[in-house]
Formats: sequence, structure tokens, C-alpha cells
Amino acid sequence: MKFTVKEPSILKTLYDYQKADLKKIFDCFHEKPSNYNLLYQLPTGGGKTVIFSEIVRRYITETKKKVVVLTHRIELSKQTSKMLTEFNVVNKVINSEVKELDDQDQYMCFVAMVETLNNRIEEDKLDIKNIGLVIVDEAHYNSFRKLFKYFENSFILGVTATPLSSNIKLPMKDNYEDLIVGETIPSLIEKKFLSKANIYCFDVGLKSLKIGISGDYTVKSSEELFTNTVMQGKLLTAYQELSLGKKTLIFNNGINTSKYVHTLFTNAGYIIKHLDNTLNKTERSEVLEWFKETPDAILTSVSILTTGFDEPTVDTIILNRATKSLTLYFQMIGRGSRILPDKTEFTVIDLGNNVARFGMWSDPVDWDKAFKYPNYYYDNLVSDEDIERNFVYKMPDTVSHLFSKSKTTDFDIKKVYKEVISQGHKSKKTLELSVEQHAQMCVENAEDIFDARLLSKTLKDDISYRVRLYSYCIMNNTNNYKEWLEEDYMRKLRSRISQLSAAVH
Repeated sequence: MKFTVKEPSILKTLYDYQKADLKKIFDCFHEKPSNYNLLYQLPTGGGKTVIFSEIVRRYITETKKKVVVLTHRIELSKQTSKMLTEFNVVNKVINSEVKELDDQDQYMCFVAMVETLNNRIEEDKLDIKNIGLVIVDEAHYNSFRKLFKYFENSFILGVTATPLSSNIKLPMKDNYEDLIVGETIPSLIEKKFLSKANIYCFDVGLKSLKIGISGDYTVKSSEELFTNTVMQGKLLTAYQELSLGKKTLIFNNGINTSKYVHTLFTNAGYIIKHLDNTLNKTERSEVLEWFKETPDAILTSVSILTTGFDEPTVDTIILNRATKSLTLYFQMIGRGSRILPDKTEFTVIDLGNNVARFGMWSDPVDWDKAFKYPNYYYDNLVSDEDIERNFVYKMPDTVSHLFSKSKTTDFDIKKVYKEVISQGHKSKKTLELSVEQHAQMCVENAEDIFDARLLSKTLKDDISYRVRLYSYCIMNNTNNYKEWLEEDYMRKLRSRISQLSAAVH
């Protein structure tokens, strides 16, 4: 049977940076052994699927050998198959319905789910002939490793936005011999291929989180933290201040957390839907269609939308979780980075200290070093304790404008603590002076005592920050002690507001 692979549609003309990367990859095909393992990195939104679809088309044309594209989710298989078809590559999806490949001579390209293909091969149901190239999409996932032994004589090309394994104990350098690094996020933003991220970080204490065997925070400890009333309140406030009326995608670590978020926003009067992997295909499609068509939609989810989800109209990404995975960090933010004619920027709200841990999403990353020395990379991540110690609270504009009559809203706890101690006073005078300043702020910006008490509630984040700095100064940083200090602070603040209000009014 004769196969013809046409030139791709004019609509799929590749950009210069994509053409440059294609040349590097094909140079490797020509120069390296036919069973070489190569990894290719390109940021989310850079067009990885477009690039490897053209690779498939050109590879088949040049070599007359077959290609297998591996994915880890059915949605990705469908999207990949559709893109290959747009490149005029006739392909077949090997899914759960495909038991045998009696018609394999009719195809030069196969798109397969990892588990399905593995099962069929182990059952001796599949034996695809003449495979020259295997492309591994989202190659940082470790489920693909089990299939490598079946393709020992094929060239394997892994494709990923982040060449770091999803499991810290299974580095990618053990499976791939070299890395080609594509265009950077800053460059893609500058060239108008990606939107610019406006990032807002909120101070969060993460000491209660536990790390699991994969190297990331456990779902159980994350659920306990992110379902408490303080964190739920912080999430709702952040949305109202920074994303009200915008299409918003919220990422959580745990189904319970996402359901809590759904209840929280519903009770606040917002239309929101919840999505996790327990929903069936029809339910999932209905939710995603609603999200696509609704301008101010809010969607709370668990992991499922980190890959294989492309909705350019997303305006805001909320990281309602912490992660130790740089891959996940980039995947989550990347869901909002797609550009549109009327969208050149998007908002990121970080409620898990992720930006402090990994750096800004658009900061350059030395991917070669991360690939070759992953342990060194992870060992040098900023610890949660250091993040908390170095965090500098900045009062949001929505809060600071409530205290416009005050000369200053700043208060340097560390400086005041040193002055208090040097003058021979007890350390607790530091917080007494802080309470006095907060009370003055509330009273001088209020109509009456009731208004002043309402204003004091807007200072909760500032109070938590001051209390934590004070606890570092006195070397007592246990959660119980900080909680007690905050409660005591609020009691004294209410009392002092009453005294000052009585004197003024």
C-alpha cells in the first residue's frame, strides 16, 4: 500500500522559533543512533503539539517508517489525533475499544494511551511493525517508562514544558540522553505568543503541610489547611479584590477542598462549578462547555485541568494549594497564558507561597541544569520556613484606602522590638505599641465605634503578619502560640478601640 503525506494546511504555518527547533530535532535524528532517546522542552502555549505533528508528517515522508505517539489521558489522545489529521497525517487512536490492530497496514501513525497500549502488548494483542519513532507527550510523567522496553530499537522523543520528573526519585536523565531547550517564556511574551502574568501573592503559613513519597505535599495535610475558615476567607477575599467578574480557574489539592470552595462561593452568591476525575465523560464535557461559554465563570478543580485543557478565555488562575513540583506550578499558571486579540495579560493569585518557592512564572530557568542535576535543583528550593520568615506583607489597595486619613499604616515589628528591649522593657510592649497604632488607625478613619470595629476586621492579615514577626523575635514560633497571640491581639485591639472612641466621641 502506498502512503502519501501532504503538506500541512496553510493555517498551520510554523513560526520561526518552531522551525528552528524542528531543525535541531531533525539534525539529532540524522546524527544520532536510531535508538537514541531525546527530550525536547517548550513552555505551555508554545505549540508543542503543532511541532511534533509536523515532526510526524516529515519523519514519515523522509523515512517511510511508522510513528507512535504516547499520551497519558484520553482527552490528550483525541486532541493529538485531531492535530495530526490537520497536518494530513492519517492516524489511528488505540483506546480501550481497540482490542487488535488487524488494519495496521492502513496507518503510518498511531496515538495510544499508555495503559491501554501496555495492556494490549502484554496480552499479545498488538505488534505494530516498522516503528521508527516514538513521541512521548507530557514526558515528565513516569507512567511512560514501562513502555520503553518495547521500543528499544526506536528513536524516542520526549516532549515536555518542564524537563523534571513528576517523581523526584525517578529523574528524567535516567531515560533521556540529551535535552533540546526551546523558546523561553519571556521571549514568547515579548513576541506576543503568550500573555503576561500579573501575579499577586498572599502570605500563608504552610508548616502544617506534610510531604509524601513523591516529594510533594500530601492531599490529607493540604485538605486540613485549605479547608479551614482562615484560608477559605483568604481565598474569597482574594477573588473579590482581584478577579471579581472575570473567568476564573481555581486549582486545589484534594476533592474535599474543591467542594468546600464550591460551597463557599455558592453561599457568597457566585455561580461556580466543581470538576474532578470522578465525574463521567458527559458531566465533564457539560462543565467545560459551560466554562467556555460563560464570561464570568468560576471553575474549581483538582489536578484534572493541568494538562490537555486549552481555554484561552481564562482571565484568572488561583493557586489554592501549595506544591513542591515545578512542573505542576508551570502547568497551572500556563492554563491562563493563552493569548487572544483582546487578551494580552492575565491574573495569577498565589495562596500557596509557590512564587516565593519557584520564582516568577516568567523568570528564566536553566533547564539544562535542572535536567542534568535534578537533586541539586530541588535541594536549593527555598524552604517553607524561610519563605515565611522573609515574606513582607503589603497592605492591599482595597484595604489601605480605608485608612486614608492615617499618616502611615506601616509598623516595623523587628525595629520596634529591638528598641523596646534596648530600653529595658518587656518584649510584649512591642505588640502593645502595634495594637495602639492599629486602634488609632481604626478610630481616626471611622464615623463611630461600630465603624471602627468593622475596620479592625480588615486588618486581620496585617495582624497575622505582625504577630508572626514578633514570634520570630522571641524565638517562639509554634502554631498554637501564634494563634493565641492573634486572639489576644484582637481582644486588646477591640478594647483599645472602645477606649479611644469613648474619648473622641
